[in-house]
Amino acid sequence: MKKRRPGVVSVVLVNFRGADDTIESVAGLRALDWPADRLEIVVVENGSGDGSLEKLRALGDDVVLIDSGANLGFTGGCNLGVASASGEFIAFLNNDARPDASWIRAAMDTFATGRDIGAVASKVLDWEGEEVDFVDGAVTWYGMGYKPHAGEKDRGSWDVEKDVLFGTGAAMFIRADVFDALGGFDDDYFMFYDDVDLGWRLNLLGYRFRFQPASLAFHKHHASMKEFGNFREEYLLERNALFTLYKNLGDELLDDTLAAAVLLAVRRSVGRGGLDSTVLDLRNPGGDDQPALEVPKSTMAGVFAIDRFVELLPQMTDKRNAIQASRVRSDRALLSLFGKLDEPAYPIDSYLDGYAKIVGSMDVLGNTDRRRVLVITGDPIGRRMAGPAIRAWHIAEALAAENDVRLVSMTSVEELDAPFELATVSHHRPSTMAPHEKWADVIVFQGNALALFPALTKSNKILVVDVYDPMHLEQLEQGRGKSLGQWNNQIDDATRTLNQQLERGDFFLCASDRQRHFWLGQLAALGRINAYTYSRDSELDSLIAIAPFGISGTDPVQSRHAIRGAVPGIGADDTVIVWGGGLYNWFDPETLIRAVAQLSERHPDLRLFFLGVKHPNPDVPEMEAVGRSRALAAELGLLGRAVFFNESWVPYEERQDYLLDADLGVSTHFQHVETTFSFRTRILDYLWAGLPIVTTEGDSFGDLVAAEGLGASVPERDVDALADALERVLFDGESRESARANVARVREGYRWSRTLAPLVEFCRNPVVAADREPSKTSGSTVRKVTITPRTGLRRDFDRAVYYLREGGVSAVVERFRARAARRKQAGQP
Repeated sequence: MKKRRPGVVSVVLVNFRGADDTIESVAGLRALDWPADRLEIVVVENGSGDGSLEKLRALGDDVVLIDSGANLGFTGGCNLGVASASGEFIAFLNNDARPDASWIRAAMDTFATGRDIGAVASKVLDWEGEEVDFVDGAVTWYGMGYKPHAGEKDRGSWDVEKDVLFGTGAAMFIRADVFDALGGFDDDYFMFYDDVDLGWRLNLLGYRFRFQPASLAFHKHHASMKEFGNFREEYLLERNALFTLYKNLGDELLDDTLAAAVLLAVRRSVGRGGLDSTVLDLRNPGGDDQPALEVPKSTMAGVFAIDRFVELLPQMTDKRNAIQASRVRSDRALLSLFGKLDEPAYPIDSYLDGYAKIVGSMDVLGNTDRRRVLVITGDPIGRRMAGPAIRAWHIAEALAAENDVRLVSMTSVEELDAPFELATVSHHRPSTMAPHEKWADVIVFQGNALALFPALTKSNKILVVDVYDPMHLEQLEQGRGKSLGQWNNQIDDATRTLNQQLERGDFFLCASDRQRHFWLGQLAALGRINAYTYSRDSELDSLIAIAPFGISGTDPVQSRHAIRGAVPGIGADDTVIVWGGGLYNWFDPETLIRAVAQLSERHPDLRLFFLGVKHPNPDVPEMEAVGRSRALAAELGLLGRAVFFNESWVPYEERQDYLLDADLGVSTHFQHVETTFSFRTRILDYLWAGLPIVTTEGDSFGDLVAAEGLGASVPERDVDALADALERVLFDGESRESARANVARVREGYRWSRTLAPLVEFCRNPVVAADREPSKTSGSTVRKVTITPRTGLRRDFDRAVYYLREGGVSAVVERFRARAARRKQAGQP
């Protein structure tokens, strides 16, 4: 492979009987705002036979001049030029075009925004700079590329960067290694639609073709074709459209469109020639003594194009097989880049009539599926859902408006009415994830999914990682009570899992501004904050966005009393404090219970209700905090009198019946690093229900409650301060009503439609991370973090060693028996 010079741009111009134009174009290149030592000019004299070669020799030694010896067409000439070029980047400029001074610099700045930017399309105007030549690329369903807005006045309406399917060969840039990986232009095209084909293949390989209006050029347009008849151009257009369609469309869409495209080519050819296709019908007598018909070359251009397509079908099939085998993006993922597929293009009445019949009868525009998004959660999906499943459900719901969505649980799924598909997989059978990964264009996941399923680890799909829950910080508290070795291994496992996700993800979601700063630090440590990601977006919003937990867009309506008059010991007129969600070791319910004990002496009707004790995920054990809280309530004589525990888990769709029976929502926790970066989702339920809130200070919501006057935020473990705050917010009418009014105002910013807006917007145009090469099956530019596999013999061996070290032979035997029981339950041998 040719050694490339870093930072050098090699500009390739192909000359065919236009030496004066070429010389003018080279003069424009020499005047560019670009260092001469990083510019290489390559001119291919493409067999003009008119003395052009001698004229071009006068360009000087700083131009690489190549004599092709024959007319190789635009494709062959460009490929020959690239073969002699040494730059890291290749630019193509028509010999009848002139570049603006910033033509190269603007394109290079665009490449710097991401390794996934494989090519840059310049904005091209006519020679006078008044009318549009190229500002966008589109393709019809029958394979003909076209340039929307061509010929329109340049009104400054197309001066925004965007992704396109292709750029015009008149002025475009491509990474040399990407050009090589694509095999260059397809030489079977000779000219026309070769740029469409190259751009389409580049997109299929996972790269982006970026339109950069600041990279400007001016074009005389088709100066090289003036001396040839239109029928030769028509032949190439018809043939190459079929080549492009056949090679690049996926199987499903090709099956639906190829026959229709050939039929349309015939109808178009007949229409161009103005022929009467009934002339040979037996019902139209006459002319039987004439063995020939006069047929225009415009008609034969289409017929010959189809015949040449047939002749070259074997080699086109080989090319198709290679393209389809290496593609990493689906037709659905490119649909937005195709532009207006339904574009007849030729204003011929008979042709337009045939076009309508073909489209209407063969439904060629009916199979344009939406983008497919897979959402994965580790928690059960059903009537009783905890935070991760609730969040995954609403993510799926938000994305379903514009995408086909499938929500997959790694635990269990109940039959529920949903605007998306529901499915379940088992980490005991990792292969169950494979068909879902294959189905998806974008994958959104949380928890341990990436470590558990090889199909995700090896996936080349766009991965959105939801890190709203810093699992490794959670383990700092959850692992307390275990031996130091077990505790540390638990934290280490979570850290390794998260590092794997942070290394591989294309886009990340977190819950708060505090979390975002924390995750940026960990991403930086893994090398993900680099020149590529920073060049694309100096704020790094394209890498990680804040998407907090949200609340429903519909306010809660109570259908029954679930606490007042329903729980034995709680009357209809009692004052109720609700603790939403579960009891975990990093919370501080004991200080709350002591505060309630103090308050209940002055307010005997005060009741504290813990909403849920038993987690709906069977893999989440009951934590020590539950037992300690029960014991303390009993010790203080409050259990069943002022303090109550719901021993199950409230169904998600019934939680409003509990919340609306309360006067105040509470959350108390210990102050530590887990608290600092946590996002207490139960607080959102309080906002949804319009409840004043009393919470411990030190986390994001503690700051919010204090700043917005939503109730009170108090120091940790301070029984007196907590009791005072509860009393003030509950029993001081002015404080209570002020808090309620502020809650009603603030909660509007936490509707799911707002909190998930960054994800919805990303999925409208999902792209790989700036530092990840899309052509690679998996991984990124950062160093690899050693991950212990979650399945397989290596994992089994590592875990056996771990349990032997921590608990001896008996621990290994116990784990083996548990594994065997699970496999038997799952129906595995």
